[in-house]
Amino acid sequence: MSSAASTIHQGRLRTRVAVFVCVAVALIALDQITKFIAVEQLSDGSSHTVIPRALSFRLLYNPGATLGMGSGSTWVISVAAIVACVVLAVFALRTVSVKWTVALSIAFAGAAGNLIDRIIHADGFLNGKVTDFLDYGWSVGNVADAYLTVAAVAIVILVIMSEPFSADSAKTAKKVGNGSENE
Repeated sequence: MSSAASTIHQGRLRTRVAVFVCVAVALIALDQITKFIAVEQLSDGSSHTVIPRALSFRLLYNPGATLGMGSGSTWVISVAAIVACVVLAVFALRTVSVKWTVALSIAFAGAAGNLIDRIIHADGFLNGKVTDFLDYGWSVGNVADAYLTVAAVAIVILVIMSEPFSADSAKTAKKVGNGSENE
């Protein structure tokens, strides 16, 4: 790679890192603020209906994952969240796409937001509970959970739209688009 190309790549990397950090920090802050407000407003056991039979605010502390699964193995869920955060950060460094960077940062914010709860509310080794307050009638979650859903949808859309993830996939997509894949 030439010096000029290396400089351009590094600039793009700096931009993607800045995007990843800014999006992740802003979303984690929003998640933690909403959880703080939920604890302040709902600790008395009250429930506030927003949309009848579809959405209400009700405070719960969930030691497990989705729908309370894995409640007896909270530390395993915490370790998995740590691994997920590391993997998402590494993938964000490897992509050349700002779209992929944003999707990965949203997923990172979701995993990190719930991991923060598990660390803050732990009695032992990573066995804390997640603060949930968005009651959908069939499940209770939080803003970090919503981030994970949004990120999953975004990733599926990026795959369907064939958004190149790496420089190699961008070159392959360009060759296929130009009809020169056998060259």
